[in-house]
Amino acid sequence: MSSGFNLEKIYQYLLIILAFLIPITVAGANVIIVIICLLWLFSGNYKAKYIQIIESKLMIASIIFFGLHVLGLIWTENIIWGLEITHKMWYFLLLFPVLHSIVNKDYIRYYIFAFLIAITVTELISYLVWFQIISDFKNADPSNPTPFMSHISYNVILAFSIYLVCHELIFNKTLNQLIFFWYGSLAIAMIINMFITQGRAGQVMFFVVLVFLIFQFFDKKRFKAMFFIAIFIPGVFLTAYISSPIFHKRVHDTMENFTQMEQYSGSSVGHRLTFAKNSWELIKNNPILGVGTGDFPDEYKKINQVNSPHFPNVTNPHNMYTLVFSQLGLFGLLSMLSIMYYQIKLSLLETNQFYRDVGFVLPILFLVIMWSDSYLLGHYTSLMYVFFSSFLYKRFD
Repeated sequence: MSSGFNLEKIYQYLLIILAFLIPITVAGANVIIVIICLLWLFSGNYKAKYIQIIESKLMIASIIFFGLHVLGLIWTENIIWGLEITHKMWYFLLLFPVLHSIVNKDYIRYYIFAFLIAITVTELISYLVWFQIISDFKNADPSNPTPFMSHISYNVILAFSIYLVCHELIFNKTLNQLIFFWYGSLAIAMIINMFITQGRAGQVMFFVVLVFLIFQFFDKKRFKAMFFIAIFIPGVFLTAYISSPIFHKRVHDTMENFTQMEQYSGSSVGHRLTFAKNSWELIKNNPILGVGTGDFPDEYKKINQVNSPHFPNVTNPHNMYTLVFSQLGLFGLLSMLSIMYYQIKLSLLETNQFYRDVGFVLPILFLVIMWSDSYLLGHYTSLMYVFFSSFLYKRFD
């Protein structure tokens, strides 16, 4: 009994450390993950663990999604790349079920505190770099102050963190003054930071977050919510557009990319549309089973040389849907979507407001941003997604 109690404590301390490391270091987080998984594998009680996993349709969906990547190696010629992709998806086989089985309801607030403390650290470093108080730090420089990771991942994690903090500020009436002041200051810092960095997907995600927060605040008063959205969202957008040279440039570049798509093939939008067109041809040729887990780069290259030889060959179409559909066909796409489906379904059945609201928003946000990149392959974003999913959808009886 004593050893079990101690093991439970060890799990929770490791999970708190992991939550802190998510937005800071992949290597450090992976060390903690390995320790957790080894403890889990060698601690016995396998029947109870198996039952807890097998009774969750979400866990089954996650394991099937990973399993299809393994199965897709059978009809893959490029085994090396297939194994690389499968390695990037291992969170969905091992980590998700393991975390789901050990998270403890009494410690969830500590997981979130640890995560937000780490976000506070990243914000502090970001502003120190932006104001040029310190020199460039890892990925961060004054023109794009995103420490520890690229702006592609940074702004996505930032947008989700803004949602978490603002949701607590609006709905959690038990916050003490110190926590309320911390969350309020952090929210302001993150919102400003969103527009001095260059991650467009995260900026889109931020506006989606605002829409959800407004609807959740007004609850069933949908007309009032839509009226407020119609005024508030354009106001925030215009404020950011006028006051942030970086955001102004990103909006201008995006509009220019769309209007000059045919003439300026080197644009980001032009590239992504070409990736999508070529990937869709791959999908039409292999709609059911796909080209295999590792053959997307080689098969894409063949199509690209015929359709758009002036465009670069890619290993990733910067769209999670087209990547999975190309690799694993319709079965793979439906498998990935089933994970989000069960998350949304479970959130709607939840009576606790925090789990219901955050549990609903998390998959919706990923469903939106996965149109712009393969975020379930990114270490930082996929780890955040799996970590929060491990407790948001667990039924604590």
